[in-house]
Amino acid sequence: MSDGTTGNGPAGPQQPAAIGAPPSGQQILVNAQYIKDLSFENPRAPQSLRPQTGQPSVDINVDVAAQGLGPDTFEVILTINASAKVQEEPLFLVELAYGAVVTVRNVPQELLSPIVLVETPRLMFPFARSVIANTTRDGGFPPLLINPIDFAELLRRKSATAAPGATTAGATV
Repeated sequence: MSDGTTGNGPAGPQQPAAIGAPPSGQQILVNAQYIKDLSFENPRAPQSLRPQTGQPSVDINVDVAAQGLGPDTFEVILTINASAKVQEEPLFLVELAYGAVVTVRNVPQELLSPIVLVETPRLMFPFARSVIANTTRDGGFPPLLINPIDFAELLRRKSATAAPGATTAGATV
């Protein structure tokens, strides 16, 4: 039998926060995650579903964009485009725009871009990866399992080629 502890919270007594006291520490809160846009094309079906003579080549393009929704709230869009071909014949094309609304608190301005454009997509990626894998599997192909992405490197590459203050990061993987 239980000692009165329920849920996933701590087992001990909780101390209430002082009323009016500022929160201590930096916070990133994921308020919502959602599929903003999803497209799957199998242009040569049913021929593309037959056993293939060669190994398919898969191209994956990843982009991250963010826009402010309020003083400390942002919409972050992780876009993943993947296409597979065998001997220059298309097998499939999948495009996903996966979004999240996040609140970032107590973060210095110089850390805001890395939090929004690196840490947020890092949190979103497993869910977007699952959508891509399920979509390709449901389209009649083996699930496309995308390797983890270094979002910090994407931001560095984009910052090196973009104008200062840009709020996107993207590259081809």
